Amino acid sequence: MNYNFKFSALLPYTDDIVQGALLTLYLSVVTMCIGLMIGGVVAVGRNSPVAAIRVAARVYVETLRNTPLLVQLFIVFFGLPTLGIRFGANAAAIVALSLNVGAYAAEIFRAGIESIHRSQVESGRSLGLTAYQTFRHVVLFQAVKAVYPALASQFVLLLLATSVVSSIGATELFHEAAFIESRTFRSFEVYALITLSYLVMTLAFRGLFAGIYWAAFVRRPAR
Repeated sequence: MNYNFKFSALLPYTDDIVQGALLTLYLSVVTMCIGLMIGGVVAVGRNSPVAAIRVAARVYVETLRNTPLLVQLFIVFFGLPTLGIRFGANAAAIVALSLNVGAYAAEIFRAGIESIHRSQVESGRSLGLTAYQTFRHVVLFQAVKAVYPALASQFVLLLLATSVVSSIGATELFHEAAFIESRTFRSFEVYALITLSYLVMTLAFRGLFAGIYWAAFVRRPAR
C-alpha cells in the first residue's frame, strides 16, 4: 500500500469542521425538543375519547415511522414549495426531523404511561388526590423513569440521522466533510475524522445521559 496519510491537510478546514459539528448539535437539540412536544401531544391524542383524534394520531405515527426519513425530508424541502410553502435547508431539516422524532416520541410516551398499572392511579385517587396530583405524585416520576433510556437513545439516533440533511444542502458536519473532501481529495482522512467526531459526540451524550439517570432516578434523595 503506497498511500500516504496526510491528516495535516485538514488543518486549514478546522473552522468548517467545528461549524458543522455545532450545527449538528443545534439541529439535534432543537429538533429533539420540538419532537418531544409533538410526541406528547400525539401520545395524548392516541388515548383521546374522540375517535377522529385517535385515528389522526395513529395515522401520523404509522406514516412517519414506516417511511424513510430521506423521503420525508425531500417532501418538506422539494415537495411543499409546489404548494407555496418554502423552507431554507436548515429550516426544512428542523421541520422534517422534528416530525419524525415526534412520531417515535409519541410511542415512547404512550408506552411509558401504559406501563403504570391502573391500580396505582386508583390508589392515589382513593387517598383523596386529584387527577392532577395523582399524575404528578404517582404517575409522572415512574413514567419518566420508564421512558428515559428510550428517549436518550432516540436523541443519539437523531444526532447520527442529521447526516441525512446534507442531501438538501444543510451545512451540518457531514456536509462539511463532503466539502472538505472535494477540496483536498483526502477521502480517508476526512471521513475518518468525521467518524471520530460523531463517535466522540455520541459517547459524550451517552455519558451525560447516564449521569443524569443516575442522579435523577438511582441516587434520588428521599423525601
